[in-house]
Amino acid sequence: MIKTDILIIGAGPTGLFTVFEAGLLKLKCHLIDALPQPGGQCSEIYPKKPIYDIPAYPEILAGDLVDRLMEQIKPFEPGFTLGERAQILDKQEDGSFVVTTNKGTRHHAPVVVIAGGLGSFEPRKPQIENIADYEDNGVAYMIKDPEVYRDKKVVIAGGGDSALDWAIYLADVAAEVSLVHRRNEFRGALDSVEKASELAKLGKIQLFTEAEVKALHGENELKSVVIKHKDDSKGETYVETDFFIPLFGLSPKLGPIGDWGLEIEKNAIKVNNAKDYQTNVPGVFAIGDVNTYEGKLKLILSGFHEAAVMCQYAYQLINPGKRFVMKYTTVGGVEGFDGTKKEAKKEVVQSIL
Repeated sequence: MIKTDILIIGAGPTGLFTVFEAGLLKLKCHLIDALPQPGGQCSEIYPKKPIYDIPAYPEILAGDLVDRLMEQIKPFEPGFTLGERAQILDKQEDGSFVVTTNKGTRHHAPVVVIAGGLGSFEPRKPQIENIADYEDNGVAYMIKDPEVYRDKKVVIAGGGDSALDWAIYLADVAAEVSLVHRRNEFRGALDSVEKASELAKLGKIQLFTEAEVKALHGENELKSVVIKHKDDSKGETYVETDFFIPLFGLSPKLGPIGDWGLEIEKNAIKVNNAKDYQTNVPGVFAIGDVNTYEGKLKLILSGFHEAAVMCQYAYQLINPGKRFVMKYTTVGGVEGFDGTKKEAKKEVVQSIL
């Protein structure tokens, strides 16, 4: 039996940052994740994708963000159960919980925090008859390493942020980039739409709107795609390519967590965001993309905020009646469980005072 103060389901960025916030409160954490390494989607799906909305980082690769978070929480010595899925939640008579994984590993904690991002997920695949024949032979549903596409011809389908971001990024990597979207309007950020349009004018992206990829051709590996236009007068366009990457998002599934008696709304866990991000099960919190409430923003930044607030209330549950005086890290520094201490600089303290 693994015992800890806070048991975190999900080792993505939000789960990892929870370790830091809990550590400031002298609370130990253990994390469970079905993936074989920490980092969630940032490690598994797009480690080389640049992220632009992390404070203090004008641009940081998703994988590098995970590395920084791991470095930040190292002094607090978190435990990890990786490659195992949280399966069963059992509430004990004293109000604590035992969580058992699909491999039988048992964990005991007074507080459980679900930070599972989108939960388990599968890519949404386009309805193309022979698409399965080219999977791993030219068809991919996510981009892990953009260097795979260097000097290659790439066709991307989709109208959201992922499709736009990767089309823009690969414009300087691939030999040829085509972006296909079934509408004229894109769902992504306005800045990305404008960048893609400008690259199309410069001839660095071949843009097909009001169109869909309807067929794939090639023996043993992909050689070309057929693009059907909404306007029948335009007929069909054949595009030679080495890769077809449909980026239509992920189909999230909560998996076993959906059977834990939690209040679910549109495949997300409802929480009390007015106070502590606690679920309808006392002692079980949900933070990050896995939760929902009015005004929810699915951003890593939001998950970090929710983690900080949640930890304050988790401390009160674990230490009833005990008051913890929170100090800014610029005043108190950071003291880890491993004996390390980063002292606050005196000139900073003086300037605050």
